Amino acid sequence: MPLALRHLAWRASATALCALGLVVPALSGPVLPPGDGSATDNERLVPHIYPAAPVLTDGEDVNEPYHPYFDIDWSLALRGAYTKGTRGERFDTFLVPEFAFDHVGSRSAVAISGGAEIVRPTDGKIDVTGLRLGLTAGYALDSVTDLTTTGSLTFSQALSGTPGVDSDVAVPAENISGNLDIGITRQFGRFNVGLSGGAERNLYGPTTLIDGTVNDNSVQNYWALDSGLRVGFQATPIFEVFGEAGYGRDLFDETSSAGLTQNATDTQIEGGITGRWNSTLEATASTGLAVRRFDDASLGEVTTQLYDASITFTPDPTWRMRAAFATEVAPPGPSNPGTTRVEQNASAELGYTVNSWLALRALADWSSARFIGSSETETSYGLGAGADYTVNAHTAVTADYLYDRVDSTSTGREDSHQVTLGVTLSR
Repeated sequence: MPLALRHLAWRASATALCALGLVVPALSGPVLPPGDGSATDNERLVPHIYPAAPVLTDGEDVNEPYHPYFDIDWSLALRGAYTKGTRGERFDTFLVPEFAFDHVGSRSAVAISGGAEIVRPTDGKIDVTGLRLGLTAGYALDSVTDLTTTGSLTFSQALSGTPGVDSDVAVPAENISGNLDIGITRQFGRFNVGLSGGAERNLYGPTTLIDGTVNDNSVQNYWALDSGLRVGFQATPIFEVFGEAGYGRDLFDETSSAGLTQNATDTQIEGGITGRWNSTLEATASTGLAVRRFDDASLGEVTTQLYDASITFTPDPTWRMRAAFATEVAPPGPSNPGTTRVEQNASAELGYTVNSWLALRALADWSSARFIGSSETETSYGLGAGADYTVNAHTAVTADYLYDRVDSTSTGREDSHQVTLGVTLSR
């Protein structure tokens, strides 16, 4: 056969084989079941026909993600404190556990926190000097009405031999305090009106002196019932003018050693202005008058001018600055003379975050108290600085220095220098 005819035959045979390879699969039908997306009879390719939604026949192996109601956080700090002052030297070891439960919903927010302070002084005796449990809750009834609740339960006991505790005291008095406050705030255009009410309970344990004498402080146990009204007017987008009025009763369990009832009625009125410049600067200043009138006419009444101010400045996320001044009028408390304690106090705090692993802070405070019905006075101030070094996401090392000084007409002048080093483990 000529070569040209052989080439033509080969080409015809190859063309026939290719055509047969294409036709045979189509004639043999689909290998896979229809409707799996591999053939033209898939129902997803037919116009106006939609597949049925998949149905879960058995959900045994399907687990929904779990979202707890509260975000839980906790920390445990171990610190050692060396103190040198007027009364000599001492070394104390502190164990401070803390926890926090937080919940934020569409209309509500709840925060529960607590902590303890356990101390082991040089003599080896372990004491619990502080317990704390706090509650803060808020609920938006509607777009212009908010309901808030705050409560706390605390136990505290000062350490003997520290500034502020009389030198003749061997075991300071224990103080148990609890309070619950409820408030509601509503906006009426540029006005906002708030009503609040609360109850507080204070219990004091005995004071033991170095000579073995035990002073009973139960005469200072009392209930405090308070109510308040606040009216604010948003004069400009920045400034708010406000007025506050309060009425309360102090009800003591027992009469004084002289047989006089210490029950009293507290009234106060204040007016002030608040300025808010976004989240960078907020400042408040107010002044007013407080009157404490005793049920027993022989104790008379106490009238005090009130001055309150605060400023918070956060120029950027690394700097935090705050200063405050306040006037407080309250019962004198255990081991204090007179019928009323009038105190003015000031504080300042400064914080700077150097980077993600180092933060610095400094603080200062001052207070001056006088006791109505007595000639005694007490003045104190303190200075401090500290640093936090973050080792990792769960560990931080802290260092603090604190200077305290107390000038009292009963105990004289006392001061102390304290250096504290510690480590904190957190969730």
